[in-house]
Amino acid sequence: MKTSKFCGASGSFLLLGGWAGVMWAFLRSVSLHLQICWQVLVGRSFMIFAQAAGWGVPILGITLALVFSGLSFRFGATCHINHENSLADFWIPLLLFAGLTVVITFATFGYCIKVYLASLSDSSASSEGSSLPTYSNSVKTLSPRQAYRRVRRVISLQWRGIAIVLIIIADVIFFSVIFVFQDNVVQSVTHDPKVGEDWVRCLIGASGDKDKCLHEASSLVINEATVTAVLLLLALNGVWLLFLLGRWSMAKGWAELIMQPFGRSKKEFVSVDARTEDKKDTRSYEMLSRDPSAVVTSPSPVKSANDGRRTPDYFGRTERYHAPVRSFSSPRPPPVASWDPEGTYAPSSPYKESYELSMNRT
Repeated sequence: MKTSKFCGASGSFLLLGGWAGVMWAFLRSVSLHLQICWQVLVGRSFMIFAQAAGWGVPILGITLALVFSGLSFRFGATCHINHENSLADFWIPLLLFAGLTVVITFATFGYCIKVYLASLSDSSASSEGSSLPTYSNSVKTLSPRQAYRRVRRVISLQWRGIAIVLIIIADVIFFSVIFVFQDNVVQSVTHDPKVGEDWVRCLIGASGDKDKCLHEASSLVINEATVTAVLLLLALNGVWLLFLLGRWSMAKGWAELIMQPFGRSKKEFVSVDARTEDKKDTRSYEMLSRDPSAVVTSPSPVKSANDGRRTPDYFGRTERYHAPVRSFSSPRPPPVASWDPEGTYAPSSPYKESYELSMNRT
């Protein structure tokens, strides 16, 4: 890289692409895990953290690789990282984030399977007709059927992200294993020249013509078909991203940004699958306007065109509530009922007169 600018540029972009692919797959996996398993809303704060980590860690990674290892033409015309210190400053950190992504992704899948199996055994009537729970509810308050519905909804919205994470991680692991193995094979020849003795003798007999000794060198390197497959899979990652995550609104957004770079932009969160801030449900019977300056008034009474009668205004006028006499809905004792036989024309008791005489007896 010190003698060829092409080597330095191509090798740096190769390392940066590998780091960026792994980091964004890791962040996507973390986002899905937080939404599905922990019911955490990923909003603007997570977006800022993702932008900082998604670009900061790859830049730091390639800086360490260029300083402590360097780049050179390792595989023909392909410029790649040197063997010195490459495990510590590139391969091990890269595979560490890839392994964490795999663990988090499979932990999310395991939670989904657990929720699905629990929903199969949940036959309670209360959860059959219940609506989808909000993210503000606790995991312990959700029935298995409700948790399954929530997980199914999130997966239906995020299946493209899950697919691209699995594709990129599979490519990166395959890429890392192949090139680490190839690097170790080349270093084994350097430390033990007897491994490449037949190849060296062939080069001496062919006056240094390497094309005539390719059959001797085939045992010292990975075959061309495997390396071509690795490079092809890495190149297809951009195509998968375009088909799975690309939207026409992105092209419109970039066009507007280029044509009006300093134009007035709306304050909105641009994540496609992100939800608004978690707020309590404050629904009412009135339709509220999104404009904060708008004044919402009650609908006016509807007049009938036939006889001039008016429909009662249930919204603008408050009717007085008259409680029934014998209503026990409020915490008050019921009134004492008095019964007068003469007032109801009921026959008087035959014992009334004798009772009154007994009371006056001395």
